[in-house]
Order: sequence, then structure tokens, then C-alpha cells
Amino acid sequence: MKDRWQEQLQILLNCDLKSQFPLARSLNRKLKFFVGPTNSGKTYSAMSKLKEANSGLYLAPLRLLALEGYEDLKTSNINATLITGEEQIFDEEAAHICSTIEMIDYDLDVDVAIIDEVQMLDDDERGWAWVNAIIGCPAKQIIMTGSVNALDAVKKIASYLNEELEIVRFKRKNELHLLEKYTSLKELKPQTALIAFSRSEVLKLKQKLQKSHRVSVIYGNLSPEVRRDEARRFREKKTDILIATDAIAMGLNLPIKTILFTTHTKFDGVSKRAINVNEIIQIAGRAGRYGHHEEGFIGATSRDTLKYLQKEFFKPIRTIKPPFKVKISSSQLEGLTSYIKTNSLEKVLKFFIDNMYFDGPFIASNIASMISAAKILDKKNNLKMEDKYMLSQAPITTKSTIILQAYDAYIAAVIKNRIVRYKPSITLPKKAVTQRDLLLVEDEVKKISLYLWLSYKLPELFPDSVKASITRASFNNFIEKSLKSNLLDEEKNNKKKFDNSFRDRRRKRF
Repeated sequence: MKDRWQEQLQILLNCDLKSQFPLARSLNRKLKFFVGPTNSGKTYSAMSKLKEANSGLYLAPLRLLALEGYEDLKTSNINATLITGEEQIFDEEAAHICSTIEMIDYDLDVDVAIIDEVQMLDDDERGWAWVNAIIGCPAKQIIMTGSVNALDAVKKIASYLNEELEIVRFKRKNELHLLEKYTSLKELKPQTALIAFSRSEVLKLKQKLQKSHRVSVIYGNLSPEVRRDEARRFREKKTDILIATDAIAMGLNLPIKTILFTTHTKFDGVSKRAINVNEIIQIAGRAGRYGHHEEGFIGATSRDTLKYLQKEFFKPIRTIKPPFKVKISSSQLEGLTSYIKTNSLEKVLKFFIDNMYFDGPFIASNIASMISAAKILDKKNNLKMEDKYMLSQAPITTKSTIILQAYDAYIAAVIKNRIVRYKPSITLPKKAVTQRDLLLVEDEVKKISLYLWLSYKLPELFPDSVKASITRASFNNFIEKSLKSNLLDEEKNNKKKFDNSFRDRRRKRF
């Protein structure tokens, strides 16, 4: 009996990823990699191939990009369906689907599929989705688009699959120049983008510059809708300066002539560090948009940052190296749960990473957000392991009290099989006076995204998707109006309160 268990465990722990996707293996797939820098036309060429196909799939790294792909197909009079974790627009006549990469249907075959921004396979949190898509996407022709640092990785995966790979190289359509002198904030010209690496720094710069410039801002905490509207204002020249984090690096095509880094350090979730050449190139490539400018420029707002850019910019980019990270699948979870005889998701995830072996250039990897969620979920009684697995992948952040409280309430509803109506956690103020006012509304939008994600997974328990979407639109409108207004810097507002209080105390004293 023990030997049989050991044999079953060895079968379970030794995985050939190819065999996990039988439909893809049956299609005699052809792989193409459209490789090149930003502003080289590779995605445009891939989308042209998709439009020519009888059926197709566009797999995007962001909801914003999935929506843009969907609208591009519709503009070309091609029926399309949109599927993301938060919204679905189904067209029964459509043979083309645009979706975020995690939402791929591995049981629906098409003629052509685009896997966009394939270098994302190196991402710690989401890289598994690109790995799975390359291996398992059920399309006769797979077109990957991405930067040259992913070339060796794509070659290795194609070799593992024993599938034909064609490499199509693209060159940047116009030149990109590194400025010789730094540019002070007093010398900014229209169509310039300033890069900071935190929300607070972006808003501080906005506060400083809006007295002399019309400003758009883009940072990660903003919803895709607001980011898109801020980008539109800059694109239509309603603003002349864009202030952004590295959220600008993917998915936004903007008429930027000059990109200026305000710093060369960022907090990456673990520590503060200097940005690397790959990050610099990805961001800098947004300067000099083809069709808007004959050339692009990159520089800095300080002497030290410019000196760092001059040292890093001409270094060779770092190649993505194996092994490539793989997330636990539902079938692996079920098998390991049975073997370990536990209902602890955290224990199963840790057993997976310590013991799983993959045939080919892959490694078992645990996603930090899943581990954080598992610690919350394991405290709940009467929650099935398959429900824990599903809920552990929900879009949450442990930094927001609003979202954590909502997540806790939603878990309780799943346990009790109770219907949850969407209710806002906050009442919209007339306007955002401080950064904190704005942050509360941004977090409420993320809470709505969580509800909409659950409404897609469990529509019977979370039926208010329409109400939540309407509320999200009004909250996004509030955020957009706040960003257009003269939002006060929190420190300045607090200083004003302190000064007023100090004056009052002096009056009473004297």
C-alpha cells in the first residue's frame, strides 16, 4: 500500500507541462515571435494578422489593452467578444476574442492567437500565465510580441515543445536620443513626460507644476478607465505635461516627445533599489511616438539621475533566463491535498514549491499574493479547498483596509452560500481635498473590481455586477475630476491646519 502511494506521489510530482494541454498538442501549431523595441510596429503587424484570420484571440497583459484590442477589431468591422476578470461583452456572432491573459479558454481553438508583451513571462506574480499560454494556447498559429530580452526564453520553450518557431525582427521606427544636460522643472516643454516611481511623488509633482502647466497623471493605483482618460487628455493636447510612474511602460501609446526621469531609484515591494537597464529601455521607448515625432529624447531632472542614465542606458539588456515559473494547477492542488491530508492551502502551496519537478525549463513557484490570501483563508472554517484556491487568486491588496474588510465579508458569504449585494464603503465627498481623500476613492474602485471578479466566478452569490459597474463609473468620474482640479498636497494641507491651530493658541495666550 505504501509503495503504491509513493508511486502515485511520484507521478503527481513529476509533471510534463505539454501533456496538460491536449487540444494545443493536437493542432500542429506554428509559433512566431515578433521581436523588437517599443515603437517598432510589432503589435500593429500582429493585430493585422489577427484581423485577416477567420477566428482569433488577443491575449493582453492589461484590461486596458484588452479593451483597446476589442475596440480596434470593432473599428475594423470585425465582430469581437471582450473577456476580462471584471467585465464580459459577449457577441454570439463573434469569432474573435480579446481577453486578459489569465482568462484564456484552453478548450476553444482558433486560427490565430496573439500573446502580447511575452517578456512578462519573467514576472514574479503573473509570469505563469504567459508560460501556460505559450505552451497551451489552442491556436494553429501563435504570434508572440515582445522585447529582445525574451528571445532566448521563447526559443527554449519552443525547443521543449518541439514546435516550429519563426522569428520576425522589428526595428524602432525613429531614433531615440539621450540628452547631454539635465532639465530643470522650470524648463519643461510641452509633450514631456516626467517619470516618478510612487503615487505620492506623482501627486507632489502635479501640485508643484499645475500652477504653470496643464497636467495629466498616470499611476498604478488608478483604474484603467481613469488612466485612459488622463492619457486621452494628454493625447488631445488638453494637457501639456504628463507625470507618471512606470505604469506608463506598458499599454499606452502617447504622443510623448521627451521623457525625463525625476529619480533613478524605486521601491520594488521589498527594498529601494536603482532601476535597471531593462526598466529604463521599456519606459524610455515611449518617447518619440512614430507618426507624432521624428525622434524621441530621454533625460532627467537632476544631474545625479542623468549621470546614472548615461551609465546604464547603453548597457546590453538583461536576458530572461530559465527556469520559468509555474503556478500550481487545480488538478495538482487536488492531488496534493489528498496526499498530504490537509485543508490548509498554505501547506499545500509550500509542499508544491518544495517537491514539484517539471520536465523542461520550468520551476514550481508560489505567488506571494496567493500565499498572503492563503493565510487569511486558512483561518476560515468550513471552506472547501477548491473555494480557497479560487478565492486566493482574487485581485486583493493587503495594504488597503477597505479591500481586506470586503474580502473577509465576501469569504463569509461564500462559506454561508449567502447572496452579497454591492454596497459602497464610503460616501463620495464633494471634492478630494487631500491625497488621502483620493486614495480612499481609488481603493473603493479596487473593491468594486474585487466584487466584479467574484460576480464572474460566482454570479449567483454576487449578482450586482451592473450596479457595481455603474458605481465604479461615478467613482472614476470623481477621481478624474479631482485629478483635473488643484488637488492639495497632504503635507501642505496638514501644515495649514497646524499653522491655523498655532495662531489660535497664540491668540488665546496673549
